Amino acid sequence: MRENEPVTSATRQPQTPAAAVRPRLIATDLDGTLLRDDKSVSPRTIAALAAAEEAGIEVFFVTGRPARWMNVVSDHVHGHGLAICGNGAAVVDLHGGPGAHRFVKVRELARENALDAVRLLRDAAPGTVYAVEQTYGFYQEPDYPKLHMEIPDSLAPAEDLLAPDAPGADEPVLKILAYHPTLDPDAFLTLARLAIGDRANVTRSSPSALLEISGPGVSKASTLALCCAERGISHEEVVAFGDMPNDVEMLTWAGQSYAMGNAHPDVIAAASGRTVANNDDGVAVVIEQLLAERP
Repeated sequence: MRENEPVTSATRQPQTPAAAVRPRLIATDLDGTLLRDDKSVSPRTIAALAAAEEAGIEVFFVTGRPARWMNVVSDHVHGHGLAICGNGAAVVDLHGGPGAHRFVKVRELARENALDAVRLLRDAAPGTVYAVEQTYGFYQEPDYPKLHMEIPDSLAPAEDLLAPDAPGADEPVLKILAYHPTLDPDAFLTLARLAIGDRANVTRSSPSALLEISGPGVSKASTLALCCAERGISHEEVVAFGDMPNDVEMLTWAGQSYAMGNAHPDVIAAASGRTVANNDDGVAVVIEQLLAERP
């Protein structure tokens, strides 16, 4: 199922004190949040996730990663099997293990919007280079740096990669990656948002000047809101964790939210609470506390 329309404002509604609401769902980012810097899930975190599920609290991984990079947590999705990938561009069923994931929901970036974003950002920030992330396929421009482990399926200018007759043209575009070799990452993000406007949603999760461009209204928050609505779960019943600007909307939307000890300043400002750093199992610390406080 493909869904493109914006579905939620990422605005906390403070009618009910969040701490007084019993959590029903935990939403956590992966890199810099649930995962340690070596990309492992610690034994303490594995135990906390299992304890939350056993207590009837669903755990959703909500990440900027593509589905094919989810093997590190595929053993920990428990009963529902679902994860939100690509900053909300896809909901993926990870049951079946590595390489057997299935797309449950796709919120694509229309190629017309993608082309507009590429051209507008090229004009605003000369030197920007691009990669294209699709449901099945990864494509990049020749000058795009080797930031990822994989070899791209094709090398060509972004305008050619997004053309109607491009390789993989029958597969939805999930997001565009835009890299600039010299700009400050936060300055690049601000510039891109001004240049692209409402044609796409722009965020970042990398410490470098690497932006992630998704469909209008597509974010971790809006797709998480869809998944919660399907389960009859309100935003007040959600506890969220994150560390980078692509987590801000989700942390603002959730009833309770925690910035990691290693979080970006914008994340600290957006969250309702703070925990210790990812390398100190900050997510597990909070989950253990939540479970200890349950009657």
